[in-house]
Amino acid sequence: MQLPTESVLLRIFLGESDRHAGHPLYESIVLKARETGLAGATVLRGAMGFGPSSRLHTTKILRLSEDLPLVIEIVDTEAKINAFLSILDNMIGDGLVTLEKVRTLHYRGSARSD
Repeated sequence: MQLPTESVLLRIFLGESDRHAGHPLYESIVLKARETGLAGATVLRGAMGFGPSSRLHTTKILRLSEDLPLVIEIVDTEAKINAFLSILDNMIGDGLVTLEKVRTLHYRGSARSD
């Protein structure tokens, strides 16, 4: 699969305790992205963060949070990302979703079977 030089980065901010259909929301999003043929997805776990509630979530020992911030990043063509947004809208309650145009410099990999 090749990505065009001009692509779109979809970034989804949520908490690790967020759920969808009884499963962790981040897992549901990544599996749905794979199912719909998007180029790839990465989940990043934050050490500290806060959202609209201003409640601080942190990995500090004395204040261990059970709801650390997560960011899911997906890069693909604008058309594929836009099509995925309607699916995503039905999955996410609270959270933040951003889009930005990016320049793809390198996207290569060998096909793997799971």
